[in-house]
Amino acid sequence: MEATVRFVLRHDLENKKGEQPLMLVVHLGGKRKLISSGIRLIPDLWSAEKQEIVDMTAKQKTQLEKKFGSAVPPKSYLLQYQDDLLEIRNKVRQVEEGFRARDEPYDLDMLVTEIKESKKIKIKKSEPTDLVYDFIDQYIQENGLTRAKGSMVVYKSLKKHLKNFQEKSKSGIRFENMDYSFMVSFQNFLVDWKEVHPNTGTVKTLNNITIAKQLSTLKTFLGYARRRGIKVHDGYKEYSIKKDRLEVIALNQKEFDALYALDVNSNSRLSQVKDIFIFSCVTGYRFSDLLQLKREHIKKNDIRLTITKTKEPSIVPLTRISREILEKYEERVLPLPMISNQKFNKYVKELCKQAQINDPVEIIRYKGAVRDANIYPKHELISAHTGRKTFVTLSLAKGIPAEVVMKITGHSDYKSFKRYVEVDEDRKRDAMSLAWD
Repeated sequence: MEATVRFVLRHDLENKKGEQPLMLVVHLGGKRKLISSGIRLIPDLWSAEKQEIVDMTAKQKTQLEKKFGSAVPPKSYLLQYQDDLLEIRNKVRQVEEGFRARDEPYDLDMLVTEIKESKKIKIKKSEPTDLVYDFIDQYIQENGLTRAKGSMVVYKSLKKHLKNFQEKSKSGIRFENMDYSFMVSFQNFLVDWKEVHPNTGTVKTLNNITIAKQLSTLKTFLGYARRRGIKVHDGYKEYSIKKDRLEVIALNQKEFDALYALDVNSNSRLSQVKDIFIFSCVTGYRFSDLLQLKREHIKKNDIRLTITKTKEPSIVPLTRISREILEKYEERVLPLPMISNQKFNKYVKELCKQAQINDPVEIIRYKGAVRDANIYPKHELISAHTGRKTFVTLSLAKGIPAEVVMKITGHSDYKSFKRYVEVDEDRKRDAMSLAWD
């Protein structure tokens, strides 16, 4: 006589997440016993008729996540579970074959005892191989609609670097192993990382600022995984990230005045770029916010719109210069003659070169402990984001309190804002002169 086996969900043991334990039911000699499979599932993921885990489509997964949240596991988990169920079935048959090979009579109790003693009925404790990568994809999918598109690029880079690290270390990347030592090893890997361009032969490396961003992103991601019920090693929390200081590239008052006075009316391309850049300098708006600016956002004395990056409402008072620029384009549908970010960054350098914004600026980057210093004429370092930085530094130099400037720009914490306060050397000299001379 051969035992029959089935799997059933224990509906009476459902937890708060809606998961139910999947039990192995063994029938032999008119008796039955239940053994834990080590798997918990929401009922929608189990087919009692087919005795298998349901294969979800992307649409079904999204619908289930709305109902059950983190109780819906990644596909890699479900594939692992299905393999484990097959292993359990095979183990029951192996135990029975063992009794028969020894010509030893057995009953249900003996069969169950032998299965339990083998300790192989339990699900493997290690997580599926691709779980980390599946979760990165899940994070991008869940946050892609609520965050700026560019902010998700760093997670795709993280996935690429983790896969390269896995290939070099020849060991799987698992949440359960991401402790303090893992963070140190991953940082060292990023310091040594090199990529050769297949066509030009150019060697690409990562500086400490980029490495710190990758490590910071990894810690954020691990926190996300823990909140989704994944068992993550707590050791990563002890790892602190040292961030090199970034230079603040902003126009001083003299440079701003030179640019404002520059006559480029004969060149409509540069004239429009100048207006966009000056407008950013006097409002503090990011380029992404200028792109979304519409007539309905402009009221009598201010601009009111929701910031693209933070999704927070913003009110920026209009000034003489900002009104002047808006009036110039009042016949247009859109308030400003916007172009692509890529073209703008190219043209604004040309514009600032014509304004003779040429002071040498030293840019220092570290790759591990190696110092890499380069000097550039300032116009080469000007980009769309320089307008926002210029607004902050000039506003502070004109005596506007830091908390007022933060309110206008939408800076939520002083930690990220204080580097602007420290950058204005002219203001520091004026304060010293006023106090001591």
